Amino acid sequence: MLNKKHLALLVSAGSITLAGMTTAQADTLEDTRDNGAVRCGVSDGLPGFSAPDDDGNWQGLDVDVCRAVAAAVLGDADAVDYISLNAVERFTALQSGEVDVLSRNTTWTTTRDTTLGLNFTGVTFYDGQGFMVSRDLGITGADELNGASICIQSGTTTELNLADYFRANDMEFNPIVFDTSEQTVGGYQAGRCDVLTSDTSQLAALRIQLDNPEGSMILSDVISKEPLGPVVRQGDDTWFNIVKWSLFAMINAEEYGVTSENVDEMTSSEDPNVARLLGQDGNYGEGMGLEADWAYNIISQVGNYAESFDRNVGMGSPLEIERGVNALWTDGGFQYAPPIR
Repeated sequence: MLNKKHLALLVSAGSITLAGMTTAQADTLEDTRDNGAVRCGVSDGLPGFSAPDDDGNWQGLDVDVCRAVAAAVLGDADAVDYISLNAVERFTALQSGEVDVLSRNTTWTTTRDTTLGLNFTGVTFYDGQGFMVSRDLGITGADELNGASICIQSGTTTELNLADYFRANDMEFNPIVFDTSEQTVGGYQAGRCDVLTSDTSQLAALRIQLDNPEGSMILSDVISKEPLGPVVRQGDDTWFNIVKWSLFAMINAEEYGVTSENVDEMTSSEDPNVARLLGQDGNYGEGMGLEADWAYNIISQVGNYAESFDRNVGMGSPLEIERGVNALWTDGGFQYAPPIR
């Protein structure tokens, strides 16, 4: 029988496939507690989602998912080891056990969900692919991009979407491919391409890194669906549930009006939804091997979904992205979490 170390070596060497594997690969919860930290795969630096600040502290919407899991499992949102991964290496790092969870602006697709031995646990940000161009070009729509040179990052769904869009609209383009988002925006700024394409949220993050952000604009056209969310290995249902419900706790907290500032006061709430969420009425973490205060720890240390969204990518951040479809279902958006009961 293969142990975890041997399995990781075989996967990284390409000796086996994980497709269809159903037996548990590891007790990730036990390993995380033994390690004293959640090993979280993040991007190679995308402001608003996962990037280190000037002091080297990782910040972002994706980072907050890692912190939420650490708060739920270890009672300490800061107990996270961040592993920076580019788009090409991210899935191998998760498959091999280098990281416990991948929280790195990653699109949920059929292929990724069914052939890599991985599970997506939810959607942290509903996105779509767009285009950024220099204002000097005078371009107002994607239908004007025939023949354009387009900077793009390799190993992403962006490449496939771009080819589909141009083929469907009987247009041609010249792809300029880079390995990292930093290289991609560098190529755009250096004039190696006319257009930079990526998820619109990533374009907003890359735009503020330009020497002259106001000189570029993001077109209104959106050519794909890009539901972004955290990913775990298949075969460990307990860990899958922990990561999934850590996100759901943040979304439910926003719906019930529970914030990092009022969470202590809300522990005495007579609303049964709030009482269950905060562990005052039953232990809804027990089925995941967690204490009754798992969600309280998330909200008190990380905040609810709205707090995370606003400070990282929303109007309280340099990106100033509106909630849009990422608003709660009660506000006309897509964000909807199953009930805790």
